[in-house]
Amino acid sequence: MKKILEIRNLHVKFHTLGELLHAVRGVDFCLYEGETLGIVGESGCGKSATAKALVQLNSRYNCECSGEVLYQEENLLSFSEKKMQSVRGKEIGMIFQDPMTSLNPTAKIGWQIMEGYLRHFPTTPRSEGRAIAIETLKQVGIPHPEERFHTYPHTLSGGMRQRAMIALALACKPKILLADEPTTALDVTIQAQILDLLLEIQKETKATLLLITHDLSVIAKMCDRVMVMYAGQIVECATVDQLFSSPQHPYTQRLLSAIPRLNQPKERPLIPIEGAPPNLTHPLKYCGFCARCPDAMKICTLGQPPLFEVATNHTCACYKYDGTTQ
Repeated sequence: MKKILEIRNLHVKFHTLGELLHAVRGVDFCLYEGETLGIVGESGCGKSATAKALVQLNSRYNCECSGEVLYQEENLLSFSEKKMQSVRGKEIGMIFQDPMTSLNPTAKIGWQIMEGYLRHFPTTPRSEGRAIAIETLKQVGIPHPEERFHTYPHTLSGGMRQRAMIALALACKPKILLADEPTTALDVTIQAQILDLLLEIQKETKATLLLITHDLSVIAKMCDRVMVMYAGQIVECATVDQLFSSPQHPYTQRLLSAIPRLNQPKERPLIPIEGAPPNLTHPLKYCGFCARCPDAMKICTLGQPPLFEVATNHTCACYKYDGTTQ
């Protein structure tokens, strides 16, 4: 498959309360045309910070981003804000976690979609822009789109607001969609509808999807490949089948052990992950999971493990794969 986006040595740091929070620490990965890549991990592991860094949506006032985000042989991190605005929405669209805080509460949803489209295609007549907005609302399954065009976000249900958010991201037909936990605040029935909608849209548009979630069942339904993040780093990367059939990193194994399964014996308890993630305001010069890992070795406290190849298309950041037994 052809690479459409390549991320090299991405670092994201936030200045907060007089401290420097190193939220993303040297992340490397690629997106390929037409695939769905999932990023999974617990809250605070750097998933959203990574996605927002790709399109420079982290605040410029308290955030530092370094590394490379290569799209069409150009580093997006080097773009000015004005140049970046020509990429956001048109080339790379983003579906945010909470549509109620992402949509403009003072503007009708149809106008918000139309405004975004006309910003990128200013020569388009307003009547055509309106027709495109209505067609996009219809595409995401909003009933009576001509009427909903004149509706404010607060009058819609949570599921309809999320569909409107997806319509806003789709209006310019971007090649890449970044979906940041798009089903978090929805009940399971609406969640399933939104996920089915994303699958249908991707099939129609051939867009590449980067899906961020903390829900492994969403990963199993949606993704071709998955990256597991912990403490701002990628600790495992594999195809979905590999991850669920043969998880290699101790953190991934314990994530899966904490999920209830229908075929699991009733007397077998769920196993929580004890302890807490490391403080990311301090330098992390060792394996971030070693304090919570029952299999930790002496070398785990001496340095950060690189990603070792454990099988075809399967890498894992754990020292047990470099032959060390200390």
